[in-house]
Order: sequence, then C-alpha cells, then structure tokens
Amino acid sequence: MPNAAGETGTPAHRRHAVSRPRAGAARGAAPRARPGRAPRSTAPRVGVLSLQGDFERHGVALRELGAEAVRLSLPEHLDGLDALVIPGGESSTMLRLLDATGLRAPVGRCVRTQPVLGTCAGLILLARNGDRLPAPTLGAIDIDAARNAYGRQVHSFTDEVEVAPLGGVVPGVFIRAPRITRVGRGVEVIARWRGEPVGVRQGRAVALAFHPELTSDRRLHAWFLREVAGLPIAAAAEPR
Repeated sequence: MPNAAGETGTPAHRRHAVSRPRAGAARGAAPRARPGRAPRSTAPRVGVLSLQGDFERHGVALRELGAEAVRLSLPEHLDGLDALVIPGGESSTMLRLLDATGLRAPVGRCVRTQPVLGTCAGLILLARNGDRLPAPTLGAIDIDAARNAYGRQVHSFTDEVEVAPLGGVVPGVFIRAPRITRVGRGVEVIARWRGEPVGVRQGRAVALAFHPELTSDRRLHAWFLREVAGLPIAAAAEPR
C-alpha cells in the first residue's frame, strides 16, 4: 500500500535491514577478487618466431636471463613485444610459413622497427639476399648469405668464435650454417671464425651464422637484450 508520502514499495524498516552473511563467509573477511586478466609481467617480452626450428632452446635462454619468451606463430602475437628472435631451422620452410600464416608483412615491419636477433636460418631471413629460396627474404641487414655453405648436417662442428662486443670468445655451434658472402656499407662485423665474418649488426638487427642457444653460454643473448635492445637484463657471466 502507499505510505504517508504516497510512495509504494518495501516498508522502511525492511528496506534498511542488513543482509546476513552467506553461509560459510567469515565476518570481516575481505571481498573476493573478481575474475579478470592477470597483471602483465614486468619482465621484458621477447617474441620467438615459432613456425619451425629450434625456437624452444631460445626460449630457455631468454627465460634464464629473466625475460618472458613469447611464442610467435600468428600476427596478434606481435602485440606488446620488446624484441624479436628468429631461430635456426629450415629457411625455405620458414619463408613459406611466413606467407601461409599471414606473418610476412607484420614480421617484415617488426624487423625494421624493433630489435631483432636471427641465428643460422634467422640470418638468412634477415639478409638482403639469399640463394635458392622460394620467396624473398626480409632484408633487414645489408648482407648476402649462402645456405649450407659450411657443409651438410654431418659436417656440423663446434669451435671458438671471436666476438668483439664481448671482448673474447664464445663456443659457436655450426649446423648446416650459412656463410656471409657480402657485407654492405653500414654493417658491423661483430663475430669472426678463423677470420671469416659469422656475426653482423646493422642498427638494432643482429644476425649470427651459428647457434648460441645450443650452449650454456648466455653472454650473446644478454648482450643483445642489454646493449642492442636496451632492456633491463642482468649481464651473463662466462660459464666455468
């Protein structure tokens, strides 16, 4: 019925009643948090192209250094990345998969605007030119590369590589490694094996003919993240 003010509804003494706690709820307990997105990690987010090849080993190296390794297999995975790694593998297959997944254009933009590290097949993809390929390379570094130039799988080897930015040597694992046959102007040679260039840098793009991720030495990954990408990563010590 209408009250004295002409309003209808629940009587005042019932409208102001305090609801009882639900069964099992402790008095004074903090309210439950609402479900939602977990807060973003403060660790640098480094994408690892994960179409084919040894992307998982790069992920291990990045996580050991305190970075968040993000598997990159679709264009939307590029969002929010601080740097990119293109791993070793089979360069022809990787180029075909870039087209099949729609990643060629966004990855092509990324390697020109973001820090990028390419190893072995990754060097071929970053080169201006490569031989016997089914599609154009990404062309982020002004070098030419010859595929499998150090021999086939059975000719794989490990040897010391001189790395100028580290002021010393690192173990280099060469597996069907490409050879750098031309170094353009503005490209810095950062690593040599027996005098040959096996590592180069142009701006924020770095390419290595060998596999640093297959050893326990994390100094090259740490150097790339700290000095090239400018990310807050602790320096890696030389393995004993």
